[in-house]
Amino acid sequence: MDVSMKGITKSFGNNSVLRGVDFDLVAGEVHALMGENGAGKSTLMNILTGIHKADAGTIEVNGKPVLYDDPSVAEGNGISFIHQEMNVWPDMTVVENLFMGREIASKFGILDKQSMAKQAKAVFDTLNVQMDLNREIGHLSIGQQQMVEIAKSLLSNAEVIIMDEPTAALTDHEIDNLFHIIDNLTGRGVAIIYISHRMEEIFKISDRITVMRDGVSVGTLKTSETNNDEIVRMMVGRDLEDYYPTKTAAIGDIVFEVKDLNSPGNFSDISFKVHGGEIVGVSGLMGAGRTEIMRAIFGLDPLESGHIFLDGAEIHVQNPNDAIRQGIGFLTEDRKDEGLILDESIRENISLPSIDGFTKGLTIDRKAENEFAEMLSNRLAVKTMGIEEPVSSLSGGNQQKVVLAKWVGIGSKVLILDEPTRGVDVGAKREIYQLMNELAERGVAIIMVSSDLPEVLGVSDRILVIHEGKLAGQVTREEATEEKIMKLATGGY
Repeated sequence: MDVSMKGITKSFGNNSVLRGVDFDLVAGEVHALMGENGAGKSTLMNILTGIHKADAGTIEVNGKPVLYDDPSVAEGNGISFIHQEMNVWPDMTVVENLFMGREIASKFGILDKQSMAKQAKAVFDTLNVQMDLNREIGHLSIGQQQMVEIAKSLLSNAEVIIMDEPTAALTDHEIDNLFHIIDNLTGRGVAIIYISHRMEEIFKISDRITVMRDGVSVGTLKTSETNNDEIVRMMVGRDLEDYYPTKTAAIGDIVFEVKDLNSPGNFSDISFKVHGGEIVGVSGLMGAGRTEIMRAIFGLDPLESGHIFLDGAEIHVQNPNDAIRQGIGFLTEDRKDEGLILDESIRENISLPSIDGFTKGLTIDRKAENEFAEMLSNRLAVKTMGIEEPVSSLSGGNQQKVVLAKWVGIGSKVLILDEPTRGVDVGAKREIYQLMNELAERGVAIIMVSSDLPEVLGVSDRILVIHEGKLAGQVTREEATEEKIMKLATGGY
């Protein structure tokens, strides 16, 4: 299937999101769609699949004009969209998820479970994926759930599959498996639109790259004829000098320390220190226990034993309120479910942890709250029409900035950042790194969990490596290499 989109424009109220975008796709290719958060990538795909209607422009499929007014119509015509937040029913089985809304029934109206299972097995066989069809999908890994979504697309005879940040929560093994399946699909003529901020993936998997900036398609290039620097320049409109900004903060005294933290089944014997002005990276393979350690420190999950010290004095953290009150902030990796109240405004999300500071008796000083939220929104360069805009309307990168803003605003002494740049574009990443440096300049002790090894190496003063729930080792910035980190992460010494 060949797709051509020309001159696509779209505004939401006074906010012009797309301003004449051109994009084309040919059968059997992987076409990467790149751009900073808020560039208009998702809106363009939502128009292609009928979620939104373009204000102007044309869409042609195999040379004929089309206009889908509903995603189910687009899917019925061979175009499937696998969103970053997957649309699954966790309490239902794999087969039930695959056939939701298109169940096979006998002539007597009884569900033909045998036929559905047979078709499901056939499609997984074509993907070379082993899957327990009767298992509840909520018990599957994110990577396995993604395979179910791909299988669902193939059951609807998809000829175009849109993948939005498909590897954001996958293990290295699952990523390799996904790439193998993409090769399989394109070899059969299926076209893939691949949306990602991960440069190394784009150059490994794609045939062409289209870059968007500020609602305009800047250009389309063959992947083999371009490079990382050119794509970044197209995305941000300038060279990104010093991708990881130079850190100048002096490292001070020990601010934060944990001793002998234990949580059976998750981690054991975890001890480390963090100094004021220091950024400590935490690395390790997915499932090693990095996030579990941080959640327990913040009081989200229980600790069986261990000690936590702040400024030399032992503190007791039973829940997040205890942690916040004593100066610990935590940017969760799951910003949508745990880091934000999506239906509330930017103002309300930013000011929530600091709301006691704006409360006088039974009333809230709205003027002070507004000035506080406005200042932090501007400081973190949140792209928005105003602080009363709901957080749900923001791009992923701007949502991440709002989460950061609330912890910056409360003046945390210790700031735990779990995957702070996941799903964030290159320009916003640098802004987050710069903010981390500024917080370090103020003496904040920063702990950053990241699956991005270059990021860990580029930002951290010191790196802790977790392997199977234990601290495998730690290395300084000067002695750290990808090879050394991976050796520790896989159990070597």
